[in-house]
Amino acid sequence: MKYFEQIQVGDTFDVGRHTFTAGEIKGFARRFDPQLFHMDEAAAERSHFGALCASGWHTAVAWMRLMVDHRRGMMEAARARGEPVAGIGPALGFRELKWLKPVYVGDTVAYISEVTELRLSGSRPGFGLMTIRSTGINQNGEPVISFLSTTFVECRPEQP
Repeated sequence: MKYFEQIQVGDTFDVGRHTFTAGEIKGFARRFDPQLFHMDEAAAERSHFGALCASGWHTAVAWMRLMVDHRRGMMEAARARGEPVAGIGPALGFRELKWLKPVYVGDTVAYISEVTELRLSGSRPGFGLMTIRSTGINQNGEPVISFLSTTFVECRPEQP
């Protein structure tokens, strides 16, 4: 992970892609969002969605998994190059969470994040706050989820 001073507003990164399967959609729904249009094809066909679709929470959780993997990969690559790695976290939560279109069986969502704001933390010395807008876009180029999230990022240590 980059240090706070190395990050710029406008920086973007490809977090990864996820394809939603019927089994995965139903499994997630059974555990966390047991609405019939997420669990039963016939009920989903009769709903306003017209077909089985993923829970919006499922689309957010898929982003989280990909983000953790993305950050881990960045840290491992930096360590392999002998570079220092900045600390990150915790996150302060989501804002402006919007589920823009349903995610259906077989949809592949590509998640992209862009840095929208940077500011030094007033409560945690040695850290800044980074806000990113994350967007999930389906294989047709249509946005399906969007949200802002803010997290702490370590500032570069002062040199003696």
